[in-house]
Amino acid sequence: MQYNQKEGELIKTLAKCEDIEDAGEYYFNLVKYRKDMLKESYITDLSKLLEAFSHIDRIIILRILMEKDRCVCELEAILGKSQSNISYHLKILEKLDLIKGWKKGKFTHYSAVQKSLEYLRQLFNTWIDDEIMKSNPNLF
Repeated sequence: MQYNQKEGELIKTLAKCEDIEDAGEYYFNLVKYRKDMLKESYITDLSKLLEAFSHIDRIIILRILMEKDRCVCELEAILGKSQSNISYHLKILEKLDLIKGWKKGKFTHYSAVQKSLEYLRQLFNTWIDDEIMKSNPNLF
């Protein structure tokens, strides 16, 4: 089998790192393992949703909106950030359908989308449960 330079170097490293007879076959199995994981539909959805939590302001905004619907000016006061900064984070959360906004006069108000939050919880629990079962198959 032909490998590119990077793959060839990695196979050589694997041969030194692991006690295996055929490093090429071992490499092929590792690549297959990655592809199999990516076939699990919830992995991609979970990854996209977890991106929303990669910034503390988005976590705080979501927590605030889970408690009560708020207008942008309220979020500005709570976070002590500019409207443009908050709008940036709101846009990301809205794109992922974790929050929704609506106009009320001149002001835009936002609320958490409970259905999406429940879906996120289910995805996260599925991932954790799958990993627990893989590492401890006799647990349940």
